[in-house]
Amino acid sequence: MSTLVIEGSQWGDEGKGKVTDYFAQQADVVVRSQGGNNAGHTITINDEKYALRSIPSGIFNPHTKNILANGMVINPKQLLEELHILESRGIKEYQLFISNRAHIVLPYHELLDEAYEKYKGDAKVGTTKRGIGPCYSDKANRIGIRVGQFIDEEDFKNSIVESLKIKNLELKMLGLEPLDADVIFNEYKEYAKEIKKYVCDTSMLIEKEIEKGSKVLFEGAQGAMLCLDHGTYPYVTSSSPAAAAVPVDCGIAPYYIKDVLGISKAYTTRVGEGPFPTEIDSDIASYIRERGHEYGTVTKRPRRVGWLDAFALNYAKRVSGINYLALMLLDVLTGLDEIKICCGYSLDGKEIDYVPSTIKELNRVKPIYITMPGWKEDISDVKTFGDLPKNAKIYVKKIEELTKTKVVIISVGPNRSQTIELEKIF
Repeated sequence: MSTLVIEGSQWGDEGKGKVTDYFAQQADVVVRSQGGNNAGHTITINDEKYALRSIPSGIFNPHTKNILANGMVINPKQLLEELHILESRGIKEYQLFISNRAHIVLPYHELLDEAYEKYKGDAKVGTTKRGIGPCYSDKANRIGIRVGQFIDEEDFKNSIVESLKIKNLELKMLGLEPLDADVIFNEYKEYAKEIKKYVCDTSMLIEKEIEKGSKVLFEGAQGAMLCLDHGTYPYVTSSSPAAAAVPVDCGIAPYYIKDVLGISKAYTTRVGEGPFPTEIDSDIASYIRERGHEYGTVTKRPRRVGWLDAFALNYAKRVSGINYLALMLLDVLTGLDEIKICCGYSLDGKEIDYVPSTIKELNRVKPIYITMPGWKEDISDVKTFGDLPKNAKIYVKKIEELTKTKVVIISVGPNRSQTIELEKIF
């Protein structure tokens, strides 16, 4: 059995797409376990950039089975647009499978997402307004529409009529015009016809692949600190990006999860609202943002930038079961005189050994830093750990020491070739 979970260990945007693409070249199956088109992976192949939103990163390998699992919420219109763009760029041979138990994002979800964010005012979460939260809310409230219903024309029409009895009341309450069931049905039934050929029981498919010895790669969206249960609530996503959620999100037994690779930038970023203990607001932040092209894949919003938070990394490791680390964008830190790492938190003047559960406390947290010497050498063409500058190697080893976790991948640039593999784990 060879399974590997690729998990963001910060606030998302850690570079999961590149790592998943790197391992997808060896994988038989790549599974996207949760989230929707509110997240994005940027993958660079031969200097060409591809922005993926819902589609797994194995889509570029015609021999790889790409699965959208039951834990996802899927916008069929956007999904087909994404496929058509890939096909227009020559990606025409692929294998795609969509869970019949995943939920469908519909126009009213997007309208409600934007309206609720506006209504919250200063307390807004900072969502992408893609309708993901309202869709997951419907799932929990047992009024959602699943893919299996969506591809059954009669079932879909009846479901839309029933859903709009509630959704139109919500829209009216928020000052929006009600939606017409026939208009939505007539547009979306055409999307259903297109995706029907991809739909199956993906839980069975994944288990069969694992049982026959296939290499199965699980990729999530966002990061552990955005987990609905364990993240900086309420400034979180609407699902759990943690590896611990993969069995439920994919319909497989927990004992099938073998290894978890936590993806971490060599620094930290965050998009949207919420606490960010190591955030920096200076010329150094601007330097890192520009060198790292720190703008959202989906939203294009500038990301907030901070020093590496090893304390939060250890928290993510504990709640997720991370046993390996991939350190991304190490090259971005080239040129800095000093680099800081957060090794602990203090609250009201006292060092603490936990990540607070409330925003009130998190906003009062102060990071405890250690300072490391920087390096000036260009490392974008370095192929081995031994060829890194001395201070870069010291920095990596300090991260291993603070997290008690082996760094097995170091990224020194966006291309596949700019990857240093220290240990084979898949």
